[in-house]
Amino acid sequence: MAVTDLKAIREAQRKALTENESVYIYGQDVSEFGGAFKATEGLYKEFPGRVIDSPISEDAMIGSAIGAAIEGMRPIVEMQFADFSSIAFNQIVNQAATHFWRTGVPCPITVRLPSGGNEGSGPFHSQSLESIYSHFPGLIVLTPATVEDAYSMLLDAIRLDDPVIFCEHKFLYYHLKAESLPKRNLPLGMARIARPGRHATIVAYSAMVHEALKAAQDLSSTGWELEVVDLRSIKPMDTDTILASVARTGRLLCVSEGFPFGGVCSEVISRVVSEGFHLLDAPPQRLNSKDTPIPYHPNLWKTHRPTWQSIADSARALLAQ
Repeated sequence: MAVTDLKAIREAQRKALTENESVYIYGQDVSEFGGAFKATEGLYKEFPGRVIDSPISEDAMIGSAIGAAIEGMRPIVEMQFADFSSIAFNQIVNQAATHFWRTGVPCPITVRLPSGGNEGSGPFHSQSLESIYSHFPGLIVLTPATVEDAYSMLLDAIRLDDPVIFCEHKFLYYHLKAESLPKRNLPLGMARIARPGRHATIVAYSAMVHEALKAAQDLSSTGWELEVVDLRSIKPMDTDTILASVARTGRLLCVSEGFPFGGVCSEVISRVVSEGFHLLDAPPQRLNSKDTPIPYHPNLWKTHRPTWQSIADSARALLAQ
């Protein structure tokens, strides 16, 4: 039976709850209802008292989870949507991120953020906030793009002593499937080559990896072979794998669903220009969502974010230089 991305996340939490009694899940409607996207469905019956409904207060959710974490628990906090985590911004960046530096006491909290857009979700339920959280020392920011990574990286995150922002793309919940639930053996912080190539490098993460792979497949019919790098982790970022890929191809296109200003692509390009300028045969390019609030209408949404067609067009322009 095929395993969806959503089921992989649920199974990772089940395994974490089974192997460590200090793990618990906390969030709005996560118990009997199973959470906004059913990522915790059925777990409250298996683990009584450890899958707990929270008040409708993201600030209180994170604050109480931090308190539990520094007393030896390992909370998994589910935000209904990544956008809502901004309400708990102070707790995440000023408390969780700095706690070990201030006290020497770990703060092992995992914050699950259903991220990215979907048709009809609009500006309050579609944002990609990974670049914001990656700005702050002390936070680990993970962005899985496959069923294998959704499972293995979430398990690894829960076992860490550091606070982790775990960005799960909502579109992948149901559209991404695997035949089984294998655990990927790549360590956290290491990128992977999702598709080898020799003419240009596309760096992407989360749902954009799959759009990039479609674009690479499209261009292969015309003789262009694009290498696709799946970042997997935003912070830490695997600069070595990116530079090694650019050394093979000489060209770089970075793709992100996040907004352009101060985004992940800016960081990737800055690192390549600073550390591997001599490797480039053309100026590196980026492709982001448009610098506007995210629209509701499905047709507008499709033109707002990068797609495999717009990635292919950007790659063609880069290859022509």
